[in-house]
Amino acid sequence: MTYDRLVCANCASPVSEGRCPVCRANRERLQQENFFANLNPMALIALLTVLIAAVALLAHQTT
Repeated sequence: MTYDRLVCANCASPVSEGRCPVCRANRERLQQENFFANLNPMALIALLTVLIAAVALLAHQTT
């Protein structure tokens, strides 16, 4: 989940705006949480395709 759609329970504003200390803390935590969460879907699909191709190539070379 991205933080741009979250609403802060403390100040009722979007977390991405960082209006209160709770928003700013959660925004920082979500930005640093996961590398793959920040990739767009097309980049994930491309990465998965390359991984599958590499596994298939290795499997073909060992036979």
